[in-house]
Amino acid sequence: MKSFKEMSREELLALQKKLMQEYNEFEALGLTLNMSRGKPSKKQLDLSMGMLDVFESRNRLDSEAGIDCRNYGELRGIYEARRLLADISEVSPDNIIIYGNSSLNVMYDTVARSFTHGVLGNTPWCKLDKVKFLCPVPGYDRHFAITEFFGIEMINIPMTPEGPDMDLVEKYVNSDPAVKGIWCVPKYSNPQGITYSDETVRRFARLKPAAPDFRIYWDNAYSVHHLYPDNQDFCLEILTECEKAGNPDIVYKFTSTSKISFPGSGVAAIATSQNNIKEILKQLSIQTIGHDKVNQLRHVRFFKDLDGVHKHMMKHAEILRPKFELVLNYLDKELSGTEIATWTKPHGGYFISFDSLPGCAKEIVKLAKEVGVVMTGAGATFPYGKDPQDSNIRIAPSFPELDELEQAVKVFCVCVKLASVNKLLEN
Repeated sequence: MKSFKEMSREELLALQKKLMQEYNEFEALGLTLNMSRGKPSKKQLDLSMGMLDVFESRNRLDSEAGIDCRNYGELRGIYEARRLLADISEVSPDNIIIYGNSSLNVMYDTVARSFTHGVLGNTPWCKLDKVKFLCPVPGYDRHFAITEFFGIEMINIPMTPEGPDMDLVEKYVNSDPAVKGIWCVPKYSNPQGITYSDETVRRFARLKPAAPDFRIYWDNAYSVHHLYPDNQDFCLEILTECEKAGNPDIVYKFTSTSKISFPGSGVAAIATSQNNIKEILKQLSIQTIGHDKVNQLRHVRFFKDLDGVHKHMMKHAEILRPKFELVLNYLDKELSGTEIATWTKPHGGYFISFDSLPGCAKEIVKLAKEVGVVMTGAGATFPYGKDPQDSNIRIAPSFPELDELEQAVKVFCVCVKLASVNKLLEN
């Protein structure tokens, strides 16, 4: 397709008229399609229904150690659940604490604990004049929501194909004691699908923070979420690298089965150093007597081991892959060569990151919504919802069925072209 930037004003006006006709046709259809969040589809949820059949009322619900999972106790989680989540996280079970169903909840608790009681004997953040977090952008809106909720100043760190701009990360972390953390989605990042390079992981491990209570918040959300069996990304294990670099306490690694089993009823965990684990357990022993061990046991008996998880995730990939390919094929067909947009082509995860012409993202999302296609809000992938370029849009292909997704991406492409033509005519 011809570059929009090379078109004359007359050509742009003719194209605008044609696109408005297409847009009005979509408006007349009365669509109600939603691509706003990375929710698994019903078919994906159905993959785990067998988990509900692993127990019967006459079963013994004892762990390998003979612990009755119906009762109180086992604050760190039953050993076999720690082993399974440790294998998913590529760490030792000794470095794992099992929580409830939500890793986001674990991240919130970790920030809250740092605020009220400090980190390993350091001053609680609530008593400091200023607390700052580094935020790779575009990034995960719910991460940013946590830090904003606590009044933490967020600093944008641009993403590169290798991960966050490590020159900037090192500059802030190594020189400013007010910088207490950084959010990271290291594998198939949200929303770009980028996996951090080996050198990026090693540079994280070798940081020399000005703040002794600085921590890397390593959200390992998509560690086994590949789209292609024969084209998978790999990411160095951060706890091991931190240990090698003499920085064993610098990282909290979060994971869950939320997009492996049931998002609302999974199992979450934190992996970290022994020093950090001892401190976390002090808080947990006040907060709870133990998380849901019946659910932990259910997951272990259903998946059995890491190989069982990998086989299960290939079934997820068979459902997700055609959706990603459909969206990417339409973007290529409708927008390649126009010079009005770029987008990522991830090997895994749940999102495609789309960048429009500067100043167009909000208008594209608005146009789509007005004809019944709901996207993630423009700006959501940046702290405070403020995308300086107003260009990034997160595309979430997972939830709609293929026929609905096809309609939605057709609408999206028309909205992208219409908003771009309007912007070029303005200029």
